[in-house]
Amino acid sequence: MHGPDLVSWLLAALTAASGGYCLSRLRRAPCTPVTAPTVPGAPAVPGAPAVPGAATGAAPGRLHAHEADLAEGLMGFGMAAMAVAGTAVPGEVWAWVYGPPAVLLVLAAARRPDRRAHRLHHAVGALAMTYMALAMTAAHGHAGHHPAAGSPALTGALLAYFGGYALWSGSRLLSGSGGTAAVASAGLPRACRLSMGIGMFAMLLTM
Repeated sequence: MHGPDLVSWLLAALTAASGGYCLSRLRRAPCTPVTAPTVPGAPAVPGAPAVPGAATGAAPGRLHAHEADLAEGLMGFGMAAMAVAGTAVPGEVWAWVYGPPAVLLVLAAARRPDRRAHRLHHAVGALAMTYMALAMTAAHGHAGHHPAAGSPALTGALLAYFGGYALWSGSRLLSGSGGTAAVASAGLPRACRLSMGIGMFAMLLTM
């Protein structure tokens, strides 16, 4: 990343904190099947079969939540490392870190319609990380020429995407209402997504 060191460290602290919070959510919501709800007043029958759909509705939702938290945690810590290390780490290393997850997310989004938008968003983020690393490494290799890193058209498209995503996330965060429990369950994850959207926008802006 080009730019003042203070900005890079502030960005690294913001994205690392967001990534750490996302990973901490993996421990608070274990992915375990939910037992079938009992009818009030009905006697419990040992060994009775579960109600169809009672456990399958909650478990996939938790799986998707774990998938999103893991992807966002990887993105947050990767952005923090890239903001600090810059071109010290070869772009090929970042490509191997973020390329395979991006491909897997795209394939998962193509095969399953549920959570497709979330998976594609995380895939775009992983591909953007790979693109930034390879572009900055290539630009750093041309010593004395200082070429523009990457393709201006692609950088502009990514800037528009993540800028729009940050505005959308911010509007959702501001429109949210409820008590402390609602803020903890919905507000903090949205704030983390907003901070990572802003962080990605800032990193693309400094290319």
